[in-house]
Amino acid sequence: MFRILVINPGSTSTKLAIFEDEKLVKSMNISHSNGELKHFKKIADQYAFRMEKIEHFLENANYSLSDFSAIVGRGGLIKPVKGGTYKINREMLEELRSARYGEHASNLGAILADELANKSGVPSFIVDPVVVDEMEDVAKISGHPDYVRKSIFHALNQKAVARKAAATLSKEYEECNFIVVHMGGGISIGAHKKGKVIDINNALDGDGPFSPERSGTLPLTGLIDLCYSGKYTFDEMKKLIKGNGGLVSYLKTNSAKEVQDRVRSGDRQAKLVYKALAYQISKWIGRMIIPLNSEVDAIILTGGLAYDSDYLVPWIKEKVSCIAPVMVFPGGDEEKALAMGALRVLRGEEEAKSYGGER
Repeated sequence: MFRILVINPGSTSTKLAIFEDEKLVKSMNISHSNGELKHFKKIADQYAFRMEKIEHFLENANYSLSDFSAIVGRGGLIKPVKGGTYKINREMLEELRSARYGEHASNLGAILADELANKSGVPSFIVDPVVVDEMEDVAKISGHPDYVRKSIFHALNQKAVARKAAATLSKEYEECNFIVVHMGGGISIGAHKKGKVIDINNALDGDGPFSPERSGTLPLTGLIDLCYSGKYTFDEMKKLIKGNGGLVSYLKTNSAKEVQDRVRSGDRQAKLVYKALAYQISKWIGRMIIPLNSEVDAIILTGGLAYDSDYLVPWIKEKVSCIAPVMVFPGGDEEKALAMGALRVLRGEEEAKSYGGER
């Protein structure tokens, strides 16, 4: 039996979990108020604060570090890598501490996991960070050499549900072709070909369908005109694309539940916009047929919006069921996905990759 400690830092929380093989035995979601975090100028400065929370969790749960076979942290913003489980090493830690590729709370995952693992002499890992890049070269061509299409998406959950879907088909992930749709605050739609995500929209920077708070892909000339209209500053334009776009811009809310309630009560504008969300997601699913040469084993819907079995999911199914069977795995269990990545390595089912020297 392998016991694994999972550390998943978010912007206002630290999610912790303990797994014994596939079984979750203990978990805790520690919320951090703005008052607690406002004293820290940088994310990296929160290290001691978050470490103390983890140590209290372990103490209250009656676990010591020597009880664990491995410690796994949420992967942060590092250089683009292939999917898989990575050993945490010095190069990775230096880049995360310096925020070389960007500052985000998830950067602390590897730093915290490594420190605890060093104390107990067990291995430490990250699994499928958001910067997983398995795109084919042809998919990176944007239309102008000044801009290269980037792979930034919900890699951890997309890979996890793809493995789950493959298991339901009695196949290995590496044998299947899937279109995976993560639907949350951001929406990412990936073409998974034999275990690699060969094409994906950049869910962070505005590519793809609109989402609860992101505008998605907009007509370029209209966007350029808006940038130079004098109506918005640079920062306001960025917020318009990410934060004040999507459902927020049309319906003044990022709550899908609120939108569903409005549709249910007969709000025609809410229904039109919400149906347009399903329409755009469906169009992007259709686009991903091409990278897979029209050979699709299943379309997988996941993320928080996949819980909507009244409107969004049926509307999408109506459009795309002709392509392939649709599987629905609502939500996204990041802690389990992290634990399973470490477990595959501990069991010898997968070899851990070395950051900076991938195998």
